Amino acid sequence: MPQVSARAIVPVSPETAFAVSQTTGELRLRWDPFIRQQHFLDGATAPDKGVRTFTRARVGPRMVSRYVSWRPPTSVGMTMVEGPWFFATFGGGWRFTAYDGEPPVGGTEAVWKYTYSIRPTWLRFVAEPIGQWLLGREIRARIDAFARACADPEIVAAVTD
Repeated sequence: MPQVSARAIVPVSPETAFAVSQTTGELRLRWDPFIRQQHFLDGATAPDKGVRTFTRARVGPRMVSRYVSWRPPTSVGMTMVEGPWFFATFGGGWRFTAYDGEPPVGGTEAVWKYTYSIRPTWLRFVAEPIGQWLLGREIRARIDAFARACADPEIVAAVTD
């Protein structure tokens, strides 16, 4: 299956980086360029393994996903339950690891990966290269926005207070 990934080094601890990545509501909309709307389903009020979420992208498509892993502050994973007609499967994983290189000492390396497959199968030859380009662009823009959020004192204060 095709995969896209992006990496960023952010100037906060893994705990804070993870917390920023899992913000919801107005705080999430403030930094995440991908999301237009997002909320938990089935009465859930916080993320956890098994929790489902509804997400509408700024460009229009919507997806219902389920957390398949929830390991604060190191990783989170999701898989698509319902989504755009052209995805047969879609999943993502975000990892946060302490980073002691230069700069920033005491920061975090964030690595985000999305794996997907296209349907119908006859469309894969054309759609997968487009998906690599489009999803690659989106994941890079999203992780860049996340990195800026991790450097924003107001956002960091909101998740550490």
